[in-house]
Amino acid sequence: MKDIKSVSKDNNKRENSSLKRIGNFIKEARISQDQSIEELASDLKIGVHQLIAIEEGNEEKLPEKVFVKAMVRRISQKLKLDTKFIIDEFKTDKKEVKIEEIVEEVSQKNHKSEQSKNQYPVGFGIFILISGFLGLIASSLIFNLFSEPFQNQTPKQELIKKTK
Repeated sequence: MKDIKSVSKDNNKRENSSLKRIGNFIKEARISQDQSIEELASDLKIGVHQLIAIEEGNEEKLPEKVFVKAMVRRISQKLKLDTKFIIDEFKTDKKEVKIEEIVEEVSQKNHKSEQSKNQYPVGFGIFILISGFLGLIASSLIFNLFSEPFQNQTPKQELIKKTK
């Protein structure tokens, strides 16, 4: 079974390869149109280092993927390339889901849910005990409040005897 680090490295290589293909395509188009990196970057108002990173497929030197896609779209439009084809190249680097990753993720979720299930009965029991205790105190206070006026009253039978 592969460990997570080697799987993520494989995914990064795959993602970088699509960015490298796009970068090579852009570089060839720029060179064929006799434009320097500085000229193209200035026209698009992006950093020269970002354009170089795109052409080299160096994802570490670039911002988030959504911004890279926007830059690539603008570059391809400026160079009058098939923008749809280039953007579709980004879709080819969809993350390939491996069974090992799914099994590990499910086992981690099961372990967490077992831990939380073990904690619920204790917490719930404590809650019930505290609620019951507070309920007893409240009911005894209410009983004492309402029973005091009745204790000072004379019973009906005594009142009947007194009137006769």
